[in-house]
Amino acid sequence: MSFIIWLIVGGIIGWVASMIMRTDAQQGALMNIVVGIVGAFLGGWLGGMLLGDAGSINNGDFSLSGLLMSLLGAVVLLAIVNLFRRGRVR
Repeated sequence: MSFIIWLIVGGIIGWVASMIMRTDAQQGALMNIVVGIVGAFLGGWLGGMLLGDAGSINNGDFSLSGLLMSLLGAVVLLAIVNLFRRGRVR
C-alpha cells in the first residue's frame, strides 16, 4: 500500500514542480512521478544536510514540512535538468 501512496504523492509533487518550472507540457504523467519520487529523495537528503533532522518523506513523515521539502527537491531537480538541457534555468 505504501508503494501506491508513493506513486500518487510522487505524481502530484512532480506535477506541481513541473507547473512551477513551466515544463509540464514537455513531460507526461510517468515523468512527473519519476521527478516527484527522485525529488522527494533529493529534498529529504538536502533537508537532512541543511536543517538537521527535518521531517522528510524519506523517513516516512507525510507532514506538510515533508511534502514541502519534497517539492523543493523536485524543483531543484527540474532546475538542474533544465540547466543541462537548455543551458539555462527558466
